[in-house]
Amino acid sequence: MRNLGKINDMVVLKGEFEKGVYKEQLLSEYTNNPFIEALPSIFSEDEVLERFMVTPRISEQDKLSESNIRYHVLKRVRNFIQPLPIHFEVERRLSTLIRRGYLARNPLDTTFLERVRVLHELREEDDLAHKHIKERLNYIRSTADSLSIIGISGIGKTTAIERLLLMYPQVIKHETYEGQPFNRTQIVWLKIDCPYDGSLSTLCKSFFKAIDDLLGTRYLEKYGYLNRVTSTMLLHMTSLASMYGIGVLVIDEIQHLLHSKNDQEEMLNFFVTLSNTVGIPTVLIGTSKAQKLFKGNFRQARRAASDGAIIWDRMVGDSEEWEFFLETLWELQCLKSYSELTENTKKTFYYECQGITAVAVNLFILAQERALFDENNPDEIITPQVLKKTAQEDMQTIQPMMNAIRTNNLADMMKYEDIMINLDEVMLNHKRNTEIAGRIQEEFKERQNTIEYKRQDTIGNLTVEVAALGIFDRLKDKDIKKLALKIVEENPLDTDFHQFKSNVIEQAIALNQQKKDQKAKANVQKAEVLPLLKLRNRALDKKQHPYELLKANGYIKNPLEEFY
Repeated sequence: MRNLGKINDMVVLKGEFEKGVYKEQLLSEYTNNPFIEALPSIFSEDEVLERFMVTPRISEQDKLSESNIRYHVLKRVRNFIQPLPIHFEVERRLSTLIRRGYLARNPLDTTFLERVRVLHELREEDDLAHKHIKERLNYIRSTADSLSIIGISGIGKTTAIERLLLMYPQVIKHETYEGQPFNRTQIVWLKIDCPYDGSLSTLCKSFFKAIDDLLGTRYLEKYGYLNRVTSTMLLHMTSLASMYGIGVLVIDEIQHLLHSKNDQEEMLNFFVTLSNTVGIPTVLIGTSKAQKLFKGNFRQARRAASDGAIIWDRMVGDSEEWEFFLETLWELQCLKSYSELTENTKKTFYYECQGITAVAVNLFILAQERALFDENNPDEIITPQVLKKTAQEDMQTIQPMMNAIRTNNLADMMKYEDIMINLDEVMLNHKRNTEIAGRIQEEFKERQNTIEYKRQDTIGNLTVEVAALGIFDRLKDKDIKKLALKIVEENPLDTDFHQFKSNVIEQAIALNQQKKDQKAKANVQKAEVLPLLKLRNRALDKKQHPYELLKANGYIKNPLEEFY
């Protein structure tokens, strides 16, 4: 069901298309509203459990396979998702947000249709519209709830919200309603990532591109070109959200707003405006650093948590929740012998992962891999010693973060928050000492210094974005990284990112051409060395066919003469 595409180097979640089928509603306020009636019925806890849980199957036959095969089987555990109490809470909040957000946006309601008309008029005014947005939008106020989900990296926020969103169709095509023509396209949910640089302009373009990818439209081309005024793009976003009846807008990685001093307040104001005008609920997801965004701003804090903020904390070691999670995970073994989950093993396991979902799952997989290939462990048993060694050696790059959590050092936890390692990369590099592992470890230490972190982050983003253009056929990633490094070191760090990028592209074009010229020169030199190529070039210079010259110089024999 899940289909992933890319928007500006960001992974984008895509769901299913469905034809509008209208269901009887148990609550009177949800009746006579095709946007609500076309949604799945309100899920029971059993339905959430069934749809949310992912338990990979590891058969007895799998356990009898050779080590190299079982190494691959173990990767199935990465898909493990165990429903926990917080998942049911998030599902209830999301279900309510979507439905109540449609109450004031009933497409059959003349009041809502009038608001849509005003938005279309504003959009038609195009670039002049931004001058009148505040006055005109007051006419179409309609408040919706918002939800904030805050928690440390790796706790499972994004996985949970994506899994819950996929329980709903993403696009519903309406044709008729109660025997009357009703030709509408409804986007139930849209999830995009907050740009790494906190740019409001980039967020708008990601929004247009997400709709284009869904519906095959060309809004990015129409509304997202470079000289667009940001406020105008915001207006177009609001208009499209109204036109397509977007049920909820999910913005992930909201802590990236901290990287932008200029647009931070403006973007937060936009989320409030989106709720206050068209009534679109928003879900803001971020790490613990995102809490800084709302401190000292009561209006933003109130709107960001109008339906309550969920602080997603790690599981407590002696809780039933953790016991249930670990016992379910522990059954996914693929070793020669079954390792018992002793009290000592439980304590060691929790000490090394601190109740963080992603760390726990990856520790379990890596520990099995270590046991699988350890000649000193012929029975392939997972012991507390195996768990400790796995954590210290195979997951060493996240140990500063884990130590900060163990000691409850909030200052260090906030410092390390944005550099929580990508555990997928740990998995990929477990059996090979790659350059990436070394780079991550090196960057981890460097980023303890705020200035150095920003510098490295800028270089990394420049490298990724310029390489992604795909126009430099003679340059490797390391060549582009060298250029980015040179540009960043030669200019003040607060230089605009787009200026950095423009400079890198300019120098990359020159270097790419230089390498092309060098290649062409090498080919000429090569031709001078090789006799056949030299004769061919001479023939071409004299406008002769190379065959005759090659034959005259004895390189081509007469086949009849050779035969006789």
